[in-house]
Amino acid sequence: MSVSALGSVPQSSEVPATGIWRAWLSTPGGALPFGLDLGRIADGDEWRATLVNGDERIAVPRVSWDGRTLVLDITHYDSRIEAVLAPGGALLEGTWTKRRGADSWARVDFHAVVGESERFIDGEPGVDEPLTGRWKVTFATDDDAAVGEFDVDPEGRASGTFLTTTGDYRFLAGRQDGRRLRLSCFDGGHAFLFHAHMQDDGSVVGDFWSGNQWHDTWTATRAPDMTLPGAYEQTRWTGGPTSLADLTFPDLDGVRRSLADPAFAGKARILHVFGSWCPNCHDASAEMVRLAETYGDEGLSVLGLAFELTGDFERDARQVRTYAQAHGVSYPILVAGLADKSKATATLGLLDRVRSYPTTIFLHGDGRVHSVHTGFTGPATGERYTALRARFTATVEELLAE
Repeated sequence: MSVSALGSVPQSSEVPATGIWRAWLSTPGGALPFGLDLGRIADGDEWRATLVNGDERIAVPRVSWDGRTLVLDITHYDSRIEAVLAPGGALLEGTWTKRRGADSWARVDFHAVVGESERFIDGEPGVDEPLTGRWKVTFATDDDAAVGEFDVDPEGRASGTFLTTTGDYRFLAGRQDGRRLRLSCFDGGHAFLFHAHMQDDGSVVGDFWSGNQWHDTWTATRAPDMTLPGAYEQTRWTGGPTSLADLTFPDLDGVRRSLADPAFAGKARILHVFGSWCPNCHDASAEMVRLAETYGDEGLSVLGLAFELTGDFERDARQVRTYAQAHGVSYPILVAGLADKSKATATLGLLDRVRSYPTTIFLHGDGRVHSVHTGFTGPATGERYTALRARFTATVEELLAE
């Protein structure tokens, strides 16, 4: 059902059932399922909703019900779900819409049924050989190998993620039945679906869909000791003829500010290159907020440099404000340009290449570079996330102690 069809549906006295719903998006790879928890706030007219991916819970910022249409407005990703309630109150059908550019949108059919907590419901019981463990993964369209980490319990419930040189695929959940593994994730802005089959030789062959816009294939072999290139070794600070004083970008009010502005000075500095559209950036921004709140009074300065989707300053600044509010960001942010990595590299002129959103640049108080960290491994990576936060903390404390 398309969003344009919603207006033809008459109002009903029925309301959506509260509790867990099994939701899914219709993609070229099949159903992409996720959990949806609907409820009312203090039994009143206001509604709440939570997206569920394994252990992850994501609160939807704005939820509305007008008697015929449920709207889940995921403002920090500039996306929304609009769905009509079918008679009986147990089925929702509609569309997920997500901005992809200045004049382009992704639109995917959305469905949900109440009372079902399993993501994939058409599997056969039994697991031939659990795919639990660490795998070397090769995506057909990526020159760099990735790491797959999966965990499958005796009932076939599966969880895991993929780690790449630029970040992770966050919280994936699903199941394994027989030799088939299926995992999915929907965070409001990104819809990931993975299918895989174990081969006779123990390797894995799979497909990956991102919404209805992208498809890739992948293969994997067990690799308990597989590691990725160091995140601090990938991107180099070049500086060259460009200095911090040479770079000026508008703040969220449209006032051009130099990176050498005294207001951005500190005993230690972080330049945080990010985009509000980027899932790993959301995880990284939460870490930037933690560092700023913990060490701001001691002299740490954090400055966000946003690379956005449209190039329309008013829209991009508005979206960054929404993003900042969602994460409780109090440090300044400048709108630095478009999300295109080659353009971002040219715009900054400080790095050999912008390889990833996010990229985190640690600077001494006098503006000299200390280190550059490419990508971000978030909460879905467990111990690696904990180790990264500890490394960031140690770096800040080292700089402040100079």
